[in-house]
Amino acid sequence: MLEDKNQAKTSLENLGEFGLIEHLTKDLKITQKSTVKGIGDDAAILDFTDNKVVISADLLVEGVHFDLAYMPLKHLGYKAVVANVSDICAMNATPTQITVSLAVSNRFPLEALEELYAGIKLAAEIYKVDIVGGDTTSSQKGLLISITAIGEAKLNDIVYRNGAKPNDLLVVTGDLGAAYMGLQVLEREKQVFQVNPNNQPDLEAYTYLIERQLKPEARKDIKPILEKLEIKPTSMIDISDGLSSEILHLCKQSRVGCNLYEEKIPADPQLINVCEEFNIDITTVALNGGEDYELLFTIKMDDFDKIKGNPNFTVIGHITEAKEGIHLITRENTKIPLKARGWNALEE
Repeated sequence: MLEDKNQAKTSLENLGEFGLIEHLTKDLKITQKSTVKGIGDDAAILDFTDNKVVISADLLVEGVHFDLAYMPLKHLGYKAVVANVSDICAMNATPTQITVSLAVSNRFPLEALEELYAGIKLAAEIYKVDIVGGDTTSSQKGLLISITAIGEAKLNDIVYRNGAKPNDLLVVTGDLGAAYMGLQVLEREKQVFQVNPNNQPDLEAYTYLIERQLKPEARKDIKPILEKLEIKPTSMIDISDGLSSEILHLCKQSRVGCNLYEEKIPADPQLINVCEEFNIDITTVALNGGEDYELLFTIKMDDFDKIKGNPNFTVIGHITEAKEGIHLITRENTKIPLKARGWNALEE
């Protein structure tokens, strides 16, 4: 994308830091009542009246969290916002504002950052969050994106990771593993391209998986659905690092055990086909893939009838006493201790 010789390129040096920020943020509109003052002063001013403020931050680093060989900059901007909005949704809160900070090397022209910001603005528009601040600076190596997401919720609505109790049901939204397999497809095509740059990949059979990797969506829709069903989860987390990791986080914070049933883990038909093609075990992918940005939560057993048959939710297990441990129950009814083999941000 950055090697198009016909595309005019504008050096960032021509604008300077303040000129760059002004250029990238000049068309921003304020949509949230809680935004008193957005970009344009030393700090933003927010007013949440009686609600509590929920804050989450993520740092994305080129070569660690994304590869620009197959990640278009617009998609990257969109995904960076979604990853943070998802954390706010995982607290059963409503996302309201974000700040965006960038560190860029001189290999990126202004047009590249305009593409990145187009994705950020699109996500902000779709998720109805205001961009209220941020920073830009130079980088010696590649691109770094830091986003802070802010949300609001009534104190009684907030859901933590530490509220699961024995006999609670373990529930997941959507389907799992597709984002990881989308990444495997893209990595394979990248290697083919490096050998033969004239080869044009046919990705028709992988559209859902690739979309889940390049343009995921946060489950902002789940909070109002649960409210309508009159369900408040007892604990909740978003699935960014992989189902197994997130279950272990919930159980550790809640000091409980869990039985997860392999046959209940939801998977898209396209994922099943592509796992066969790659000769990869589908359960391994669903447990350890990550970046699905679905929500994992627990509910009281009494609430089962309220979600039974609802297409947004799948009951995949139940909570046990801590002494019983955390297990995967296989299709053959074998009990295996659940291990976290998902994404580790500190791995080399």
